[in-house]
Amino acid sequence: MQRSNRRIVFAAPQTVEVQQEQVVTDGLGADELIVESLYSAVSAGTELACLSGTEAWFPFPRVPGYAAVGRVVALGNAVTGLREGEVVLHYGGHQSYNRRTLGDFLVPVPAGIDLQVAPMTRLASVAFTSIRVSSIEAGDFVAVAGLGPVGNLAAQLAQIQGGRVIGVDVSAGRIELARNCGIEQTIDASREDAAERIREMTGGGGVDTVIDATGSPRAIVAEMRWVAKRGELILLGSPRGEVQGDLTELLSGVHLWPRGCVTLKGAHEWRYPVMQDPNTKHSLERNSRVAWWLQQTGKLQMDKLITHVVSPADAPAAYEGLRTRKDEYLGVVFDWSGDEPVAAPSCA
Repeated sequence: MQRSNRRIVFAAPQTVEVQQEQVVTDGLGADELIVESLYSAVSAGTELACLSGTEAWFPFPRVPGYAAVGRVVALGNAVTGLREGEVVLHYGGHQSYNRRTLGDFLVPVPAGIDLQVAPMTRLASVAFTSIRVSSIEAGDFVAVAGLGPVGNLAAQLAQIQGGRVIGVDVSAGRIELARNCGIEQTIDASREDAAERIREMTGGGGVDTVIDATGSPRAIVAEMRWVAKRGELILLGSPRGEVQGDLTELLSGVHLWPRGCVTLKGAHEWRYPVMQDPNTKHSLERNSRVAWWLQQTGKLQMDKLITHVVSPADAPAAYEGLRTRKDEYLGVVFDWSGDEPVAAPSCA
């Protein structure tokens, strides 16, 4: 059977199109399945970088996105553990139908989870990596730089871990949202010196952990001044862009005791297995399941991060808003649930 597949396409740098095509949803390989989209969330940092044309791994034209919830509509005969009609979280793109393979990330969404919010679990899983690699203990001071959805979630998770969290951003809107999500201590770095304020807030010692969710090399260098001796600076956001400066200054902060002996850590989520592995405690699957549990128990706020739920037809305007109106556009979810399955005549 052929179905009408609406898809969001990055056709060229800063060019977003909504295209229609026919896809075949039968004749699957034994380990393949088709998932019909209900909702998909934009991961703004990664997707805007791809849209800018600066990511070599993302060729044009291509469908962006990797945070989606949908209904299984077809299964290959070797697929086990899933059934037709089941709603799953998966890492497919922004399109009506995604063809997935057994072994990909495919996790049934628990009963009681709002399906419109469920794609944000993907971003929570990303944020979780910074907590998994950290040394955060109850009472530690933790600064989170960059309070977009991933940074906001990292701040919430660090607070759940027992950290005394300070959220730092240059956007008044993001700071206000972080406070609405329970992050009481914040710094507007557009108005005050973050390093000076952190020293005041920590009694002069600095924070035990900095989680950088900006991905800005320039910001990361500056954040070294926030860290207490024997502290850690965790790179959650993927570093992008170029910065010129004295690399020795940064390395001295890592190496020299008078400068702090700060530990730099990477928190790229792919350091962990995708699905649960009996030989490894953490995985992307486990992070997602824990995020759902925290959401259901009222400890993790994901719904508040969604500022816009839009039709895929409005994708060009949504990406423009994410790019140019960052205070207003924070969390964007595409609603595919209104797409009616359309069967086209078979070519056979």
